[in-house]
Amino acid sequence: MDDPELEAIRQQRLQQMQGSNPDQQKVQEQRQAQEDMKNSMLSQLLDQDARARLNTLKLSKPDKAQMVEGMIIRMAQMGQIGGKLDDASLVKLLESLNQQMPRSNSTVKFDRRRAALDSDDDDEDYGI
Repeated sequence: MDDPELEAIRQQRLQQMQGSNPDQQKVQEQRQAQEDMKNSMLSQLLDQDARARLNTLKLSKPDKAQMVEGMIIRMAQMGQIGGKLDDASLVKLLESLNQQMPRSNSTVKFDRRRAALDSDDDDEDYGI
C-alpha cells in the first residue's frame, strides 16, 4: 500500500487544495529574499530619521518611494554615497527628483452656489 507514485499524487493533490504551487513558492521566496536584501541595504545606507521619512513616503506614495529606494541603492553601488544619508540629504534628493518628474495639475473646484447649506434664502422663510 506504500506506493511511491500514490504518495507523490497525494502530495500534489494536497498542494493543489492548499492553493500553492512549488514554483509559486519559489518565486515568493525569491521576492521575499530580494525585499529583505533591499531593506538591509537601505538600513545600512540611511540613518534613522531618513529611514522614517522614506517609510512615511512609502505610505503616501508607494511608487515614488520605490523609485527613491532604487535610486539610493544604485547610487550606493556606483559609489556616489560615502556614508549614511541623513534626513537633510534625503530631502535634497527628493526635491531634485520632484523637479525632474512632471507635475500633474490637479485642482479642486468647489461651487458654493450649489451648496444648499450656505443659502441666504432660508432666512426669508422663517421671517427673520
